[in-house]
Amino acid sequence: MEPNLVQFKKGVLELCVLALLARTDSYGYDIASRLSDAIDMGEGTIYPLMRRMQKDGLVSTYFVESPSGPPRKYYALTETGQRNLEAQKTAWVSFTQAVSAILGAPDAPAAKPATDSAETPETTGHSPLTVQKTLRNIQP
Repeated sequence: MEPNLVQFKKGVLELCVLALLARTDSYGYDIASRLSDAIDMGEGTIYPLMRRMQKDGLVSTYFVESPSGPPRKYYALTETGQRNLEAQKTAWVSFTQAVSAILGAPDAPAAKPATDSAETPETTGHSPLTVQKTLRNIQP
């Protein structure tokens, strides 16, 4: 697997887990299986993430009796987790559109030129891009 792809997956793992839990409560192995099917993410990365998300108040847990063994620990999205999901989704869409535009993807929205003098980084949410070029005086 490409090293960059591993980093991409790690970067979106929390967002994906939050999105899955927004649909329905689930237990760890089910979350891991769904992520493995969708983005080929290994099970070993899920449990430490789930503990951190619980500690951060993004998910809560409860137990459900299992017909085939010990009770299963289910994870549920909290209100804080729901707000976090919405913020991450907004950031993700903005980020992926910007990357797609840079890469020249045909379905990416084109970058809009600043035409309104009232647009500032504070009003648009975008940082200005500054390019510095060192000029050298080359004598013949």
